[in-house]
Amino acid sequence: MNEEIDIILAEAEDTMQKAIAHLEAELTKIRAGKASPNMLDGLTVDYYGSPTAINQVANVSALDARTISIQPWEKNMLAPIERSILMANIGITPQNDGVVIRLFLPPLTEERRIELVKKSSAEGEHSKVAIRNIRRDAIEKVKKLQKDGLSEDASKDAETSIQEYTDKFISIVDKHLSAKEKEIMTV
Repeated sequence: MNEEIDIILAEAEDTMQKAIAHLEAELTKIRAGKASPNMLDGLTVDYYGSPTAINQVANVSALDARTISIQPWEKNMLAPIERSILMANIGITPQNDGVVIRLFLPPLTEERRIELVKKSSAEGEHSKVAIRNIRRDAIEKVKKLQKDGLSEDASKDAETSIQEYTDKFISIVDKHLSAKEKEIMTV
């Protein structure tokens, strides 16, 4: 029975870790006034009929704090890349000079900063909900084991451990959110 509890705990911790990794990935996409090639992660381009990540068809780099440069490896990819950026609705209009696509990030207004903080808070809330769902599922598995003959003390200990993991990961989410909010609100 203890092996089964260990497996449940390890599974819960691993899944919670994945929720944190997902949050980190989503927060890097939220721009804080500084150009970053990561802002285009998840953006796909129609590459000869198949959706392909933009960084697999072009060199994406930050020229300076306000400019992202996208240099396709094939010249005929300029239009599809430009189209996918417009379709992604990231609030930036691409500038195409026939060789390179440049994205000029406008300076953030106070309203836009508050909007971005709300967006990052919403991502954090999604992560917290995911972590709580993982906790619920793990506790259900422990209760099922208890019905199958696990002692009540062992069950309570496992539930306590699951709650400790939950608290730990929710505090990590809060730390990420406060750091992102500070980054966004810094002018």
